[in-house]
Amino acid sequence: MDAEAKRSVLRMFTYGLYALTVPDGQRGHAATVNWVTQASFDPPLVAASVEKNSRSIGLIREHRVFAINVYRGDQKELAGQLGRRYANRPDKFLAVPWSTDVTGAPLLAEALGYVECRVTSEVDAGDSVIFVAEIVGAGARGNDKPLTMEAAGFRHSG
Repeated sequence: MDAEAKRSVLRMFTYGLYALTVPDGQRGHAATVNWVTQASFDPPLVAASVEKNSRSIGLIREHRVFAINVYRGDQKELAGQLGRRYANRPDKFLAVPWSTDVTGAPLLAEALGYVECRVTSEVDAGDSVIFVAEIVGAGARGNDKPLTMEAAGFRHSG
């Protein structure tokens, strides 16, 4: 396989950026993710890919819930902040305003919208795990453009 061609084509894929949030005591936990997709209309399912070496994966498995918060187009800095590894910056979520609703997963006060999800299954996917989850709550908070990988200047190595 031509590794450079593979990398080039994978960088052509379009991705949004999202805050995946999970309960973690009184402080909550968040990570920036981009491999998220709607998986079914009925029942309403989403799929989210989470790196195996992330702190989020253990919390998702413990609580069996998460929320996907859609970043606004001007929230590149927040996406970068929440995207830092917990081991390097355990306080990354402290100054971020949030509340909870159905699942107890943090819902970012300034996100465009969110879906709250209960995990129904998981699939091993190389260096990640894909969680499939049913949407059990949702809220829309604006109609701005969402943040994308391209607009943020983030990219995968492919």
